[in-house]
Amino acid sequence: MTLRSRQRGFTLLELLVVMVIAGLMLGAVAFNAMPSPRQRVEQDANRIALLLQLARDEAILRNLPVAFEADQFGYRFQVREDRVWLPLRDDMLRDRAFEVSPVELSMEPPSNQAAAVRVVFGREPVDKPFIITLRVPDGSVRIRADGVGHFSVE
Repeated sequence: MTLRSRQRGFTLLELLVVMVIAGLMLGAVAFNAMPSPRQRVEQDANRIALLLQLARDEAILRNLPVAFEADQFGYRFQVREDRVWLPLRDDMLRDRAFEVSPVELSMEPPSNQAAAVRVVFGREPVDKPFIITLRVPDGSVRIRADGVGHFSVE
């Protein structure tokens, strides 16, 4: 036999198996590329937990109170200077909108403002523990603060 008679191409079955595997992988990527509303709220909660840590550190470094405030459409950070709350001018701690809105917010223990959730970080490294809950029709996510600077998403 010559070398040419031994050469073989791929069979139709092998090509079909590769196409099915490629289709499954593309389907998985497409499914993850378009997250559900609950996944988007969970991403917001993870971002907020990191930004709360940053805001707490900022209050200690500036030696000024820093507040986190959220309503059903977004959240913002403020700093108290000369007895007035001013927007915090920082690239990381800028005003942001929720990925999915409106979001139902609640806080334990409740904040003083009925329409919004508000957390004030003081100059001290220890604060009161709290839980912020973000709810959408698909589910809810909780941000838990232990009072000593650890924020977790549940």
